[in-house]
Amino acid sequence: MNADPALIEDLVVANRILAAQGIVDGFGHVSARHDEFPDRYLLARSMAPALVTADDIMEFDLDGKPFEPRDRAVYLERFIHGEIYRARPDVKAVVHSHSPSVIPFGVTGIGLKPVYHMSGFLGAGVPVFEIRDAAGDGTDMLISSMKLGAALAKSLGAATVALMRGHGDVVVGTSVMQVVYRAIYTEMNAKLELEARSLGAITYLSAREGAAAAAINDRVMGRAWELWKRAALEGM
Repeated sequence: MNADPALIEDLVVANRILAAQGIVDGFGHVSARHDEFPDRYLLARSMAPALVTADDIMEFDLDGKPFEPRDRAVYLERFIHGEIYRARPDVKAVVHSHSPSVIPFGVTGIGLKPVYHMSGFLGAGVPVFEIRDAAGDGTDMLISSMKLGAALAKSLGAATVALMRGHGDVVVGTSVMQVVYRAIYTEMNAKLELEARSLGAITYLSAREGAAAAAINDRVMGRAWELWKRAALEGM
């Protein structure tokens, strides 16, 4: 594999951070688009994210085919990543998780909207992917084919986050650091929004406020990354 070692290191760290922050557990995954070949991406073999090392990172084409399988198991839902990279040239990293606080928003019709400045990136809207629209009733809810991956990517559209009804969410970004930041603050926003709803009417960030907050946070999110990285690696 000829990917940048720094990118591989960031991807390993991303797995550890997402696990330490409770965004993923034994399930969920994070990928990065290859730094030299935009029609390839990097993703760990099928395993718990907290245990990922550099040796576990594999290279895939956009159809989800590994270049050097070596009898290693691969994630069933790797098609999420390939089809989003195919549909969104701007995306450089993808997280799929079962982030617990987002689940209620995907099954109730209550919109996930930014309630504070750290989640301003949600201001452009958060679509909900309904797998029944793509495959009818009776699926196992998993994105286990290119067809379903493409349907999810279409539902995501130009957004940064899409909820997956009865399943979890998918988050995209222009870097590994950014997608980790967004995945964590999507969960935090969902938790806060659930709490706020119990108190009464909510004043959400406007689209303009969300965009302005997101632009500021993109410039300083390295501060959070270094904190999360140290905490995750010290826990090894």
